Amino acid sequence: MRPENSNVSNFPNKQSFPVQVGFDRKEMERIFNLYGRMVAAGHWRDYAMDMGKDAAIFAAFRRTSERPQMRIEKRPADRNKQGMWSLHGEHGQILKRGHDLVAVLAPMERRLMKLVSE
Repeated sequence: MRPENSNVSNFPNKQSFPVQVGFDRKEMERIFNLYGRMVAAGHWRDYAMDMGKDAAIFAAFRRTSERPQMRIEKRPADRNKQGMWSLHGEHGQILKRGHDLVAVLAPMERRLMKLVSE
């Protein structure tokens, strides 16, 4: 039995807590594979990751002091629209969107192939 004037509050539902979006192991393996090859080619030197409640973002930089040359975003809320993956360019333009990470990274893969063959 609870007294009338007690300060007991109900425990909130799990759904009320913000959920953090992140990358799983396969996704990180694919992203770091591309990142490592771009570093070896001398085009990227640094990266940053941000994992929030709406999106997980991986950004690659030529130099630390600059804006990112490329950003990969995972937004599960957009899964039923044009896909939860998007590739953004240096000036914020969306280069590619899709449901599959491999397909979204394809423009960067092609760029790497051009750089190696020159």
